[in-house]
Amino acid sequence: MRVCFVSRVRPDRLAEYRERHAAVWPEMLEALRDSGWRDYSLYLSADGLLVGHLHTEDYAAAQEAMARTAVNARWQAEMAEYFVDDGNPDEGFTVLEEVFHLEDQLRANGLPTTPSA
Repeated sequence: MRVCFVSRVRPDRLAEYRERHAAVWPEMLEALRDSGWRDYSLYLSADGLLVGHLHTEDYAAAQEAMARTAVNARWQAEMAEYFVDDGNPDEGFTVLEEVFHLEDQLRANGLPTTPSA
């Protein structure tokens, strides 16, 4: 399952937000991995739009597993000040509907997903 979400970082805190994500706590990284978050990336625009993308077997289960970790509670408490919306940032994500995926459509049309030589 591919998941994409958006949120909004306060424009006056963008530099600090980037710095915090340049060196995420090792125990947070392990908790994400162990909770089923794979190939997880965050993208940040100059106006504070935050876009996240990940792969997981079950997004709701991955979120629930993270919510049960002590490190996530500490991380979310520290990150809350960077976001426009109040509350835990990971509870305020707006999940986007996927409307196109190249490899899925290539396979549906019986086409190879890698270029032919």
